[in-house]
Amino acid sequence: MLRKLTSFHYLNLNLGNLSVDELDRLLVKTAKCDVKRIGESLMNFISKVAINKGWSDDKKYCVTDQNHQKYFLRVSDKEKLDSKKFEFDMMEKVASLGVPMCKPISIELCDDEVYSLHEWIDGKDARETILTVSKEQQYIYGVEAGRILRKIHSLPVTEVREDWESFFNQKIDDKIKKYKECPVQYENGQIFIDYLNVNRELLKDRPQVFQHGDYHIGNFMIGEDRKIYVIDFDRFDLGDPWEEFNRIVWSAQVSPSFSSGMIDGYFDGKVPDLFWKLLAIYILSNLVGALPWAVPYGVEEISVMQNQAKEILEWYDDLKQIIPSWYLIEKRLNNKRV
Repeated sequence: MLRKLTSFHYLNLNLGNLSVDELDRLLVKTAKCDVKRIGESLMNFISKVAINKGWSDDKKYCVTDQNHQKYFLRVSDKEKLDSKKFEFDMMEKVASLGVPMCKPISIELCDDEVYSLHEWIDGKDARETILTVSKEQQYIYGVEAGRILRKIHSLPVTEVREDWESFFNQKIDDKIKKYKECPVQYENGQIFIDYLNVNRELLKDRPQVFQHGDYHIGNFMIGEDRKIYVIDFDRFDLGDPWEEFNRIVWSAQVSPSFSSGMIDGYFDGKVPDLFWKLLAIYILSNLVGALPWAVPYGVEEISVMQNQAKEILEWYDDLKQIIPSWYLIEKRLNNKRV
């Protein structure tokens, strides 16, 4: 079943009996039919301001219509059509759970680009504003972020990738290989590889869920209503729900209170011991793969990753402890507050 995009709705087409050539002609025809509709809708925007943030190669804008209503517009290459359709579908499902987010409105194909329109959130990036509130409030925002993630992970998944243990072990092998071939290395980097190799069996029988794919403080906003909102679902994936915490490093570097709250919120304060062991696997796997990734971007990115490696070693006391120090410190502070 192929679904052709139209304004605000999908048109279901039964294409099972069509040849490849017939499919191509139909896609060209329907794409042309959308041009007028999209052209008309875009003309209703009286302003369009570019948003130059993030690593995505999509073009992003704040657009305003004739009624002075703001929207978030994301423009992607048409090669991303299938993934953008799936992303839009999943965002609709996430929004139906009551998750605070830029709710999807419409998605359309116009010539060589896919236009995704979403509600606009008036607010500021959480990463830039989180330190302007108390540590108690940072923790509360983190708890809410953890509860939001638990909702996202509750979405039913009918199809999963191959066995998770096999899939992620191959991923680890690839990252270790590239790391060893990398012209630069981490100080004490072998300790990361040793931990990964010793603890691989923990990946056995892990469940798989729909993942946001880039869940860290940089993908949250604090609204003018002082509520927290999750944004940027464009790296959605399927995998172990606990792998979703692999980017908590970026959050902990900004706000340990937020990061601790996120873990407590997700587990409702009852964090299983296995989580910490798997969290270390996912953090260290990312770290090992990050240095070869950073090399083409130059000295600055290499330095960022090398400093992060040192910080992670400090958190884990050279991997002599399995719970990061920032979480232990936050728990002690919370106990004192109580």
